[in-house]
Amino acid sequence: MPSSQAQSFRVFVATWNVGGKSPHSDLNLDDILQVHDESDIYVLGFQEIVPLNAGNVLVAEDNEPAAKWLALINQSLNRSYSVASRGSKSPLCSSLRFQKPSLKKVCKSFRTESGRRLKTCNCSPILERKYSKDCCVCPPPANMTEDYGSSEEDEDGLGNYVSTEISSQASANQMKYSLITGKQMVGIFVTVWVRKELVQHVSHLRISNVGRGILGCLGNKGCISVSMSFHQTSFCFVCSHLASGEKEGDELRRNLDVIEILKNTQFSRICKSPYSRAPEKIMDHDRVIWLGDLNYRIALSYSETRKLLEQYNWDALFDKDQLKIEREAGRVFGGWKEGKIYFAPTYKYSYNSDIYAGETIETQKKRRTPAWCDRILWHGGGIHQLSYVRGESRFSDHRPVCATFIVDVQVSNGGLRKALSGFNMKVASEEHLPLTRK
Repeated sequence: MPSSQAQSFRVFVATWNVGGKSPHSDLNLDDILQVHDESDIYVLGFQEIVPLNAGNVLVAEDNEPAAKWLALINQSLNRSYSVASRGSKSPLCSSLRFQKPSLKKVCKSFRTESGRRLKTCNCSPILERKYSKDCCVCPPPANMTEDYGSSEEDEDGLGNYVSTEISSQASANQMKYSLITGKQMVGIFVTVWVRKELVQHVSHLRISNVGRGILGCLGNKGCISVSMSFHQTSFCFVCSHLASGEKEGDELRRNLDVIEILKNTQFSRICKSPYSRAPEKIMDHDRVIWLGDLNYRIALSYSETRKLLEQYNWDALFDKDQLKIEREAGRVFGGWKEGKIYFAPTYKYSYNSDIYAGETIETQKKRRTPAWCDRILWHGGGIHQLSYVRGESRFSDHRPVCATFIVDVQVSNGGLRKALSGFNMKVASEEHLPLTRK
């Protein structure tokens, strides 16, 4: 087996419940994505990108908002080539106002030249030769033009092993980041982007959905999990929307959602080598990051919570956080880690406002006790969190939550590069401070 060495990469993760609203074309995601810091991998998870009504849950989910979110993400990450960087809207973003684009075509347009074909398997060449009759071959033949991969990724038109041409609206040579995958299940949407020169090191890409909504199986609640290998290290990103409700005992329903997701998530076996490094369960991965609207509340009354909020007493509030209580009791997320929370609860706000719902007469019926519903946790060694903050967009009744990590990855000695593309990875002390609230 070839020798390897640990190398560090910067991974940005964000979760945002967007409240069933489709984004407008001039929504700027630069601040939320912290594009000035330029991470190596971006993992973005959304909840409620469509209203969770019977039509979207039982009939056919609406893919148009997902296409719009992709266009806006691309506009921020690849602004160097975007028309928007020259003072006007991206043609694709503008066109989304007037037509329903094919999500498959939109995904293809955001893959760079290096992302045209992703490796199915990156197992050792020695193993590939030994098991050449059974092991998947990487990369696909140069002349392959049809979809390459399992039907699981192709059912919704988001096949990820596709040979594609970049849209004429963008120059592949100028793009910094390539879309790796975009997957939707009703209102849950997860997308992964990788710096274009690193795409060649991504393989074993698979997706698994678990519905935990109506009847315990429909997709209005649940998760989408993305499994992939990066160099010689396996990653799993779990984007979830867990059971809602602030009644006593609702936290146990959320615990059950987590337990069932861990139990029922199964990634397809795509490498037939007996020495395959492609994990089939979430907890089998080297590095796991769980993001989403976990819906855990604060076990205090509305008035008690508001009093502590006014004092910016995050520690006292966090002592009553259901997720903290359930984790410490050993009922959920045993062995997982979460960064220190120095920001105000992210739910529930009045739309286009910095005021929590229920603080005015007009919003009394929508009042909820403020809570840290939106969270990011991780499992496994070799993960160091640099920052854990919330964004301040007023677009939704939730605030987005973002985390940046330095992650150790095993890289074969033949493929070493300077850590983090030469970025200065010193941790600024202000990254750990609470955001100032007016």
